[in-house]
Amino acid sequence: MKEYYLLLPILFIFHDMEEIIGFGRFFRNNGQLFERFPRMTAAYKGFTTEGFALAVYEEFIPFFGISLAAFFFPCKVLDALWFGLMLSLTAHFLIHICQSIYIRKYIPSLITSLICLPPSAVILIKAAGCMSFDLATFILIPAAIIGMAANLRFAHSLMHRYGERLSK
Repeated sequence: MKEYYLLLPILFIFHDMEEIIGFGRFFRNNGQLFERFPRMTAAYKGFTTEGFALAVYEEFIPFFGISLAAFFFPCKVLDALWFGLMLSLTAHFLIHICQSIYIRKYIPSLITSLICLPPSAVILIKAAGCMSFDLATFILIPAAIIGMAANLRFAHSLMHRYGERLSK
């Protein structure tokens, strides 16, 4: 498994660079999306590139921290947490692809989602073959996924608060 651990933060940051670079311009040029898809775009109202970069940085910390810990201190607990984070990131890629299909438009994140999805799936399959699954693993993997979902909500709130401060 050791050869897979550090691929998680690499895939994450590669993908999120496309988002950081592209979303500001995308929202400026596609304001009508906020009216057409209010539920989907609510998370990005008051978007600033600086606030989004801060949110990405905050999200990067658990991806990098768990990956680094698993790399240097391999154990079943860290393997399961890492696997849950890798599943979360892979689902994140799928969500972006579905969003783009749903709105019938390119969104910044689509290209790297398409690039990162196949290797992520291969990594998950190979990592699953290296892991031993028991009750603890089946508890920790969903816990990591739920933790990342909660962290995503926190990152978005951080993005909004920082964006509000910039606009004052």
